[in-house]
Amino acid sequence: MTDATASPPEVARTTGGAFYRLVWKWHFLAALYVLPFMALLSITGALYLYKPQIEEWIYADRLNVPIGAEVLPFEDQVAAVEARAGITRLRGITTSDMPGRSTLIEFNDGDKTRSYAWVDPYTAEVLAVTPRDETLMRMVKKIHGELLLGAFGTKFVELAAHWAIVMFITGAYLWWPRGDRSLAQAVQPPGRKTPGRAWWRQTHLFTGMLATVLVVPILVTGLPWTDVWGGALDRVQQETGQSSKSLRFGGRVPGSTSESGTTLAQAEVFAIARAEGLAAPYELRPPKNAEAAFWIRSASRDRFEQTELIVDQYSGEVLARVDFTDNPPVAKAVSLGISFHQGELYGPLNLIQNTIAALLALVLSVSGFVAWWARRPKGSLGVPAAPEARLGAGMILLVIGLSILLPLVGASLVLALILDRLIFRRLGWFGAPQS
Repeated sequence: MTDATASPPEVARTTGGAFYRLVWKWHFLAALYVLPFMALLSITGALYLYKPQIEEWIYADRLNVPIGAEVLPFEDQVAAVEARAGITRLRGITTSDMPGRSTLIEFNDGDKTRSYAWVDPYTAEVLAVTPRDETLMRMVKKIHGELLLGAFGTKFVELAAHWAIVMFITGAYLWWPRGDRSLAQAVQPPGRKTPGRAWWRQTHLFTGMLATVLVVPILVTGLPWTDVWGGALDRVQQETGQSSKSLRFGGRVPGSTSESGTTLAQAEVFAIARAEGLAAPYELRPPKNAEAAFWIRSASRDRFEQTELIVDQYSGEVLARVDFTDNPPVAKAVSLGISFHQGELYGPLNLIQNTIAALLALVLSVSGFVAWWARRPKGSLGVPAAPEARLGAGMILLVIGLSILLPLVGASLVLALILDRLIFRRLGWFGAPQS
């Protein structure tokens, strides 16, 4: 992109100093889009890392109950929810072996709103009923993943994640010591006596160096959740036999061996899960009809403990079992990557690491904005001056490579180049100010 008001643009090969200036320009333009999203995603992501701790704090009165003499049948607890809110579909029951913890029942209420109910297992008292999407951490998750805009919002978040990877790569190139700048200077944190804009610039460089190491893995492990990149990965997994063996969302799930009889009490199904060695807490989904079976899994945060069972609703026979180790390599890698992304993979260390990453990303966003604002010429975006790159074989291969590895980057880059030639140059947008 060039300044249409300047003299005929310099056309230079993108090597040496020219290449550096071109990388700086694209780093800057990527940051214009990415940094607002990065700040928002850093805050919401950091909050979601502490989902169990936050929910334990704000929902203490519905998660914890006085320990009673005997746990009532789960059917009685479901009946209490039915009387309170109406149940058009029972989605699941989650329980723990820890005394003094409530039962979580997920259901569609009388208005078919997907909701949660917390029930005292000793008295069947319904402690609270809340639509799922109105729980605090669910709202944080929806802001983080879709900006509360549904499938439309996910595309903006995914585009920001794609360009953030480009921003970090170009930022690492710009940070790399060259000329009179030594490695010792490059890794030096900003000094207290560093003046004004220089302090913010040094802060941006220093936090960017650390964030590249800590944030990029979080960005990459979040891609399987996205629509475009994640959807493409899912199709590749299906075609190559690398899909998850999980029975959670259907697939080839065996049904009960009989079509009639007396359905097992839900407590018996939980007992079968314990006997099979599943780790608490447990999540159970009841059969949808007379031919279906119970689905139950360990809801442990440890992926290696997340075993699933399919249990005949009449005989109690275990019809299928899927352990984490049964999954193919790519499915395991994706699952472990998601666990890492959520700060669960290697305990408190993973949580602390991702918290630091979120803080660095937030500081990087703020320092980048302040450093830009301080150097921005009045009335201009202050886009770094750079020669116009020839759209040669190397640039074409780069665009093709980006389109394959990060589809939204490739698509948006092509769109940007088209808009630049047709509109931006005429308006003088995104061009460097004249000296």
